[in-house]
Amino acid sequence: MTQWQEFLIAQGANFKDGYVADFGTPNAINSDTILADLSHLGLLRLQGDDAVTFLQGQVTNDVKKLDGNNSHYSGYCTPKGRLLALFLAFAQTDGIYLQFPRELVESIQKRLKMYVMRSKVTITDVSDELTHFGIAGNNAAQILSTLFGSDIPQQAYATITIDNTTIIRMAGELPRYQLLTSDAHASKLWATLGEQTVKVGKPQWDYLEIQAGIPEITLATQEAFVPQMVNLDALDGINFKKGCYTGQEIVARTHYLGKVKRRTQLAHIDSSEQPKAGDDVCNEANEVVGKVVRSAPANSGFGLLIEIRLEATAHARWENTPITIASLPYVLSE
Repeated sequence: MTQWQEFLIAQGANFKDGYVADFGTPNAINSDTILADLSHLGLLRLQGDDAVTFLQGQVTNDVKKLDGNNSHYSGYCTPKGRLLALFLAFAQTDGIYLQFPRELVESIQKRLKMYVMRSKVTITDVSDELTHFGIAGNNAAQILSTLFGSDIPQQAYATITIDNTTIIRMAGELPRYQLLTSDAHASKLWATLGEQTVKVGKPQWDYLEIQAGIPEITLATQEAFVPQMVNLDALDGINFKKGCYTGQEIVARTHYLGKVKRRTQLAHIDSSEQPKAGDDVCNEANEVVGKVVRSAPANSGFGLLIEIRLEATAHARWENTPITIASLPYVLSE
């Protein structure tokens, strides 16, 4: 058990499968402002003279546009264009950072290192060097401004580093921020924020991610989707002018040669059992027409992102339970 986990337990955290499930309080989705531990997310740092050039040839987005003031999503694909990981990427003076589920970090680090060859690049797992947590709610920006000043990012994916803390404004109708800081500052900052927020676990943060239409690639869904299937183009996670990268031919062909027939939809299910990422989604004839991308408890039932054939959305089901499709917070291209 890490020192950070011990600290959270002292704060009332209940752990399940290595992540914070809750702090002993009921579902806090409707609370004004929440504070969530995000240590289930891992972090790779790429450093060296060739780090940008190397990563540019590996991922779907334009790494050269990361300037320390912004962040973006980017996919990492197989040569067949299937997603192995989905990164939230940002740059600091000491390198480029890739954030994604911790369960994938070791394998993705190993795979990236295979392609370094003679490039001047080092790829380091810094998941335990920086502590992640999130704050969300109508008072989130005001609370952060009181602590850090008035320069808190206002636009989605805008990024700033103040007092050894990187603050990233996340997408979504509800104001939402990620904070990454050193272990030395984490406990004090958490305690300060905790005085003005409701502490929650991973499921509540996942619910907000789902409502913002943000997909996730896990062990259960690796190689299940091409980027457009999880709306990465709608999230500005693909740059079609940046040049070659692994899987680029398939991704570009999907974009230029026809309409995308499978997309990820925001959805809800009234069920006592939670669907899992990778579960099949079926139609009324019990034919598989899609997969669950991610899920989280809602006030009743579960919020979902499901990847599905567009013509099958009206009768989508999970284990014979109807799935209700909702409106995404962004527009999908034709």
